[in-house]
Amino acid sequence: MSHAVVKKPETDTCNSSLKQSLHPAQSHDAKLLNGSLTSHQLQPRTNGLTHAAASSAASVASSGRHNGEQSPSYERYRADDSSYVPVGQFFAGRSVFITGGTGFMGKVLVEKLLRSCPDIRNIYLLIRPKRGQEVSARLTELLNAPLFESLRREKPKELSKVIPISGDITSEELGISEKDQNLLCRNVSIVFHSAATVKFDEKLKLSVTINMLGTKRLVELCHRMMSLDALIHVSTAYCNCDRTDVEEVIYERPYNPDDIISLINWLPEDILDQLTPRLIGKRPNTYTFTKALAEHMLLKEAGNLPVAIVRPSIVTASLNEPFAGWVDNFNGPTGLVSALAKGMFRTMMCEKNYVADMVPVDIVINLMIAAAWRTATHKSNDLRIYNCCTGQRNPLIWSEFVKYAMCSVRKHPLEGCLWYPTGELRMNRPMNTLNCIVKHFLPAYIVDGVARLMGKKPFVVNVQNKIAKAVECLEYFATRQWRFKDDNVHGLLHTLSPKDREIFVFDVRHIHWDKYVERYVLGFREFLFKQRPESLPDSRKRMVRLYYLHQLTKLVAVLLTWRFLMSRSKRLNDMWSAFLDNALKMARLIPFL
Repeated sequence: MSHAVVKKPETDTCNSSLKQSLHPAQSHDAKLLNGSLTSHQLQPRTNGLTHAAASSAASVASSGRHNGEQSPSYERYRADDSSYVPVGQFFAGRSVFITGGTGFMGKVLVEKLLRSCPDIRNIYLLIRPKRGQEVSARLTELLNAPLFESLRREKPKELSKVIPISGDITSEELGISEKDQNLLCRNVSIVFHSAATVKFDEKLKLSVTINMLGTKRLVELCHRMMSLDALIHVSTAYCNCDRTDVEEVIYERPYNPDDIISLINWLPEDILDQLTPRLIGKRPNTYTFTKALAEHMLLKEAGNLPVAIVRPSIVTASLNEPFAGWVDNFNGPTGLVSALAKGMFRTMMCEKNYVADMVPVDIVINLMIAAAWRTATHKSNDLRIYNCCTGQRNPLIWSEFVKYAMCSVRKHPLEGCLWYPTGELRMNRPMNTLNCIVKHFLPAYIVDGVARLMGKKPFVVNVQNKIAKAVECLEYFATRQWRFKDDNVHGLLHTLSPKDREIFVFDVRHIHWDKYVERYVLGFREFLFKQRPESLPDSRKRMVRLYYLHQLTKLVAVLLTWRFLMSRSKRLNDMWSAFLDNALKMARLIPFL
């Protein structure tokens, strides 16, 4: 079995017309500031190339790879291999630096390293000071979260290994003091870069600053580290969402990353906002666009650093670790299933037979740790990429996900559920829009109107607006399908010993989706809505009442509609009377009647 990799280029020989547009004539400046940029003045990078460079770019584009080549097969684990170093043992005595450590994935990574790599030396977390709260206070708050409960109870001393580093991913040199930079450069041998803005509707300027410039600044710091053995960069499987088949390679870039950085520094933000749709092209948002360019920036800037990229798909609640169903945010499917559980969400645009490529957060974290181990213990000039997805090995389609979610939210209902949970996936936009109006916004305005009459603060319309915005962001991914190749992930799995495979689980074939979704629902019920299992009996009684109320409402709606039609049409009234007469005559023919 062969695996696609990417060779790191020494220089970037391609020019872009975008770069040329960064130094235009004065008259062109005036046109830009007036918002009258024409289509030929801003083109992807292959325009404006020399003939030779254009031919090379075309060749790369046709092959679907950027400086790609075949790598040797992964060697399978052998019990008699005395050179094998277990993953946990590999981290013994090492110090790790993590960006994004206070985020959803970062928290799970910290907890997993402390629990499964007990001899790890230190974990340095890049933490941004907040107004009125120092990084030490933020770290204390982080370690007091439910996620670290078992560690606090069983291995409290391990928590002292976590050391905060004050900094900001948006600042020069990551906002890290010279003293702390020297500390990191002397001690750190493994770096996990998971800091990113995951907001789909983020302004391009901030998205570039965090996802691209943040990556560049981190790489600059890594070049100064004396004993760096692995840099693991967290990207996204959807950075190449403009193509259907996505292999574990870096594809031809849409623009030169340096040109985009120059653009955001040069153009006023209002003009930049106008240009954003043209810049991102077929990609749906600035997140996927900047993540794609960040990979190219990493490819260019990393030089001879030992680097690997992990590309997860839609990251959801934990499968098993540190406990099943843990989640701390309403992003992605979590928010929509939560709204469904509350009875506030009933319809969305979605191709029900397409794959819902979701991956539990602990699966991603275990792969990241294993990728760091592999990168450090098997030196190579190649940049290895791991597509961390479920669609190839254990696919779940959207209709199944909704079915499992619907069953689970009815079985484990939320307290204060507003209506009986129901929902449908549609691909007819006019019908979906009509259902949104009738089933989402009309009830919301009625409830808020009643609240105002009772002197209470209305909130349902505002919630529905937020749900609509979340649905709009997810719709692109729910109405399309991708095939993410994961040969490198599968190959890495077989290099681990059986014991390491049990400790660092990332084999998605073992996920039982019905059970997982049920734990997912129980997880957001407990960790997001703060509702204890003891409240379930009362919630289930309420759900039964809501079910009968829902059925009664449907019956009343049908009767009122029929009554309205009867009152408006004499012909329909006559037909109904004739039907009843015939039915009565037929009934009289039955002997026992």
